[in-house]
Amino acid sequence: MARNVQKRLGDVLYEQGVVTEKQISEALKKRSKGEKLGEALMRFGYCNASQIVDALETSLGIRRVNLQLLYIDESVLKLLDEEFVTKSKIMPINIHGRRIVIAINDPLDFPTIENVRLRTGMNVETVLATQNDIDTAIARYYGFSKTLKSLGIEVKEEKKDDEKFYEELMASSETDANESPIIQLVNQILLTAVKSEASDIHIDPGDIEFKIRYRIDGVLSTERKLPKIILTKLISRIKVMSHMDITDSRTPQDGRIKTVIEGRPIDLRVSTLPTIRGEKAVLRVLDLSRESKGLDRLGLSDSDRKMFERLIGRPNGIVLVSGPTGSGKTTTLYASLDQLNAEDVNLITVEDPVEIELEGVNQVNVNPDIDFTFANALRSILRQDPNIIMVGEIRDTETAEIAISASLTGHLVLSTIHTNSAVKTITRLIDMGIDAFLVASSLSGVVAQRLLRVVCKYCAEEVVPTISQQELFKRNNIEIKTMKKAVGCEHCNNTGYKGRVAIFEIVDINENIVRMVSNEAKEYEILEQVRKDGTKLLIEAGLEKVRLAQTTLDEVMRISLD
Repeated sequence: MARNVQKRLGDVLYEQGVVTEKQISEALKKRSKGEKLGEALMRFGYCNASQIVDALETSLGIRRVNLQLLYIDESVLKLLDEEFVTKSKIMPINIHGRRIVIAINDPLDFPTIENVRLRTGMNVETVLATQNDIDTAIARYYGFSKTLKSLGIEVKEEKKDDEKFYEELMASSETDANESPIIQLVNQILLTAVKSEASDIHIDPGDIEFKIRYRIDGVLSTERKLPKIILTKLISRIKVMSHMDITDSRTPQDGRIKTVIEGRPIDLRVSTLPTIRGEKAVLRVLDLSRESKGLDRLGLSDSDRKMFERLIGRPNGIVLVSGPTGSGKTTTLYASLDQLNAEDVNLITVEDPVEIELEGVNQVNVNPDIDFTFANALRSILRQDPNIIMVGEIRDTETAEIAISASLTGHLVLSTIHTNSAVKTITRLIDMGIDAFLVASSLSGVVAQRLLRVVCKYCAEEVVPTISQQELFKRNNIEIKTMKKAVGCEHCNNTGYKGRVAIFEIVDINENIVRMVSNEAKEYEILEQVRKDGTKLLIEAGLEKVRLAQTTLDEVMRISLD
């Protein structure tokens, strides 16, 4: 069946029910000079990139691809230069005889397609991809290819003598800092991470090669492998950027990089660790331009939000956020600070280190090298007439004791603690040596949380729960007939998931809990009481997300709720 390629993009989107005629008319009138209709529609919030690509894929019969899953050969990249593909917003991906295959966001952009034909002398076949995927691919392949070529890594068959190669690399790095291949390589690593929306970058040394891995939606995947000969220079560049000691490769170091990538402010927490194969580096990526304000970004249900606001709205007491590393505790604390930040409030934080700078908040970094610990910092803060204190983490008995003392003298204290559930947080404080009566009288509430991957809306399959699975839902008072199963496709990088959503377990320390804690009740007894009080446990919150088709039962079980 012949493709109906004469239809304009606006007509296709209208027929698919994505936009209205009024929205198309408004976008055409108000779009900027040179701006395409699809770009204008997205800018006005009438549709998103995936909706545009989906509509075109269905209507025009043009295949959609996930560029993250493809390997693009160097020979393809040589046909079109970086300046042209960046300006044209396309990505060459393959060659079939005398035909070049390009990924494009708008396959009805015939001038660009004709320009590719004239430049390459080849027939052009188009496939669909979102513009973000195309931009990411350009950064990954053209940027890395150019940088690796300048490092002498482009052709694997040409094996250079390691010592000679290192001398050449040193020489290239010393001639012009702005043109150093190592600087370019680090910049490309950071650019790709930001475009891929990675939360962490891992540089892992091996015997012959080292790996660059990105953590996306909580899962690590390898981006590429590079010769180990450049690892030392790469780590040194990162150390320079994060103000570390480049002469010390035998002890762990921590640092921070504040930079701007494509106009977006980026904050990087850097950690290095000596291993038997060389130094490993991990960079935590904080895209400050994507940080929204307040509690809205947390995804709390209406009932959970009301309870949470009640907890942090009290004038004194301790509110603890618990969960393992990477569960979003810091995000919750910063959202709380933003909610509480006001002219008539003296809000002070003590962190290790400060992750996001907030206007109007007095933020303090701990420094163990000069014995400026959480506990010592807290003592100093209490002499600064604070209303609200945020402690990055309660790690030891001394810090816990001072935090409790602060809450009992009229301060609201917010902090995090590493426990698996809200009830375990209560018993953990007692196990740390805090008197049960002090815990009961100071603790206002506990919030336990986790991050679940969201099931991909494009490939998820609807399945009927097994009898045992249905029993699990029934035990948690949830009725369900069907649920989603992760499959994997080009939209989600074959993982079956795209994005993450938080689940919460919020315990308000009421009179019943206070009495039980004071009497040193067992953990299971307190758990029974919080369930009687109507608290939704983490497992229930996770299963509710399954019922709402936001995630899968496998994902809920993966995070090991108990």
